[in-house]
Amino acid sequence: MSLKGKHIGFGLTGSHCTYEEVLPVMEQLVKEGARVTPFVSYTVQTTDTKFGKSADWLEKIQQITDEPLVDTIPKAEPFGPQTPLDCMVIAPMTGNSTSKLANALTDSPVLMGAKATLRTGRPVVLAISTNDALGLNGVNVMKLMATKNIYFVPFGQDHPFKKPNSLVADMTKLPDTVKAALNHEQLQPVLIERYKD
Repeated sequence: MSLKGKHIGFGLTGSHCTYEEVLPVMEQLVKEGARVTPFVSYTVQTTDTKFGKSADWLEKIQQITDEPLVDTIPKAEPFGPQTPLDCMVIAPMTGNSTSKLANALTDSPVLMGAKATLRTGRPVVLAISTNDALGLNGVNVMKLMATKNIYFVPFGQDHPFKKPNSLVADMTKLPDTVKAALNHEQLQPVLIERYKD
């Protein structure tokens, strides 16, 4: 399937260590002809870390796509019936946001984008990056996996010995996951080996 002309929302939440993997994938979607609208959580907008300053990440996002940054809940809400997306992506998807989405909490522009897209019956693609996916958050991951119109970028344990509860998506598989989701299919296998000794 071609992504040419598809309108894709691309939400980023606060897994700062994953941005280096995620932004090239956003750029790939643009190169494949998609119209990519960036959604950013409040954490992305305001938190500087050892992985970079928030202002620098926002600038890099805007260098990839000319679409306006969706940085408030009121800006995100119209992406339901008024201006529907073909697909909403959240990459990276933190454990915090996973828990909120699974329990219908909509307190960020990214989660509002997901809720608005689900209202229209269109796909939401999640690329998880969380240290507790096999811990307390496991129930939320499974709840979302069983939810209609939600699809997962294939994921696995990134370090089963040092971080046994951690799961991270293979971001290189995101474009293929989006293409499958647009056909209402889950890219398989969804459970993959991520750990490299």
